[in-house]
Amino acid sequence: MKKQVIFSTIILFVMISCGLTTANNQNEETSGSKNEPVQQRPRVEISTTYGKMIVELYNETPLHRDNFLKLVNEGFYDGTLFHRVIQGFMIQGGDPDSKTATRGQTLGMGGPAYNIPAEFVPALFHKKGALSAARMGDQVNPARESSGSQFYIVQGRPFSAEELDNFEQRSGNPFTPEQRSIYTTIGGTPHLDHAYTVFGHVVEGLDVLDKIAAVSKDRRDRPIEDIKMTMKVIN
Repeated sequence: MKKQVIFSTIILFVMISCGLTTANNQNEETSGSKNEPVQQRPRVEISTTYGKMIVELYNETPLHRDNFLKLVNEGFYDGTLFHRVIQGFMIQGGDPDSKTATRGQTLGMGGPAYNIPAEFVPALFHKKGALSAARMGDQVNPARESSGSQFYIVQGRPFSAEELDNFEQRSGNPFTPEQRSIYTTIGGTPHLDHAYTVFGHVVEGLDVLDKIAAVSKDRRDRPIEDIKMTMKVIN
């Protein structure tokens, strides 16, 4: 990918579990009929120098799920960096160019040379721990297609009811009572809902997310000390 993959909301480098279809953070989902077998949600372990995070992928976003699993199984992410980190917002990775990046090198332009069609699911939202796909901005990407490999994990912050009201007025998309409860307590990045595909969430290791988000960064939000990752499918 020749152009830098960026979030349209943070073009100037100012850029949790996600909402489930049930209220209890289930590890499985039903296909609709009580007589049909449940479909297990795959999980991936992300190992870093700050510890491990386990993410669960949503079957409701099959294109993103299958692509992420394919790349993990190919070892695509092994040795890549969390190359953009903004405390109170998110940590971003998945740029293959980061494997051999020199200190201070600008990152965020790499990928597998394809995009993924957006898969917006209203029940899956950007609360803390959400695993979401990065993409180029609306100006060059009006279909809001996702990067083929770059992703971010939401840290976010709690928002007031008044702030959520303002987001609703600007976007025209109302928050559910569950979303309001989570965004005002656990927190997240509600302004990214309906704009970036959420395709999973952290089920273990939110403390690791917080540790990575707190590291020292340069002026481009790249951590001063490289934070490498490896991934493997665990079920």
